[in-house]
Amino acid sequence: MAHHERLLRIGYVPEHFSTPLYFATAHYGLNAELIAFPSGTGHMVTALRSGDIDIGIGLTEGWVAGLGKVTEAEAGDGGYRLVGTYVETPLCWAISTGAHRPDITTIDSLKGSRIGVSRIGSGSYVMGFVLADSRNWLLPTAASTSGTLAAVPFSDFVVLNTFENLRHAVNENEADFFMWEHFTSKRYYDAGEIRRVGEIYTPWSSWKIVASTALVGGAGEGLDARVEDLMERLNRGIKHFNENPEEAVKYISTELDYSEADAREWLKTVKFSERTQGVSPAVVDRVVEILGKAGVLVEKQGMQPTEMIAVTR
Repeated sequence: MAHHERLLRIGYVPEHFSTPLYFATAHYGLNAELIAFPSGTGHMVTALRSGDIDIGIGLTEGWVAGLGKVTEAEAGDGGYRLVGTYVETPLCWAISTGAHRPDITTIDSLKGSRIGVSRIGSGSYVMGFVLADSRNWLLPTAASTSGTLAAVPFSDFVVLNTFENLRHAVNENEADFFMWEHFTSKRYYDAGEIRRVGEIYTPWSSWKIVASTALVGGAGEGLDARVEDLMERLNRGIKHFNENPEEAVKYISTELDYSEADAREWLKTVKFSERTQGVSPAVVDRVVEILGKAGVLVEKQGMQPTEMIAVTR
């Protein structure tokens, strides 16, 4: 088989948001190797850079943080570029603690505590800073002349890789709280395994598609045809999702870790992109602005927003 005909390897998170991708495969001839990354976007950044996947469908803030932080020596060309928009709506991140943590009552009681994250730079990490920013926990340090903020609103970032480990850690007192998508967390609230402290929405549309730099041609070359084909088939999968809610509910509640009621409720909150091609620079600017404020990204280091996007909408 010639090299250019190799199947695309698509990294995705095996949660409810993956349903249109499943439909694209099941009904619209998307012929690709789907590789699940339950530990999320941060792990896919690593996989793209090591050449283990070609495409990633993950959280906006994780992709932007990955490119904004790269130094030339560390990752060469960064390994990937933003090529498409998968979900238009923001993500609702639930803030969770252990079932038996009477000391944690409100979001404000989390300041200075230990936050559990899947990986440094992942959505669960970045959203800690978004939360801190929204609560005014980021205060300028006297030492900083550049006006960057004291970006340590938490006493520790406990790296735990998976959602399961995060739940375990808050119950075993290895971390004080963590943030994960609302509906994925909900069944564990209902079961009494973890307790909900609050929630916060991403200040941007939540899911983007990235492609390995090997598939993104230089000036005037455009995208690899397989990526174009993927997005067309994904558009059809999304259309199918929108037109067949019962099939979506059945898939989510039988193949994934959600109750039927939660699947129905989630359907009301999510809007996928009807045309996945391209990314709006305004969205990336907004992420970069907040990550800069949080000290996750340093001004004039790493990639600029316009450089991160291979296909603009």
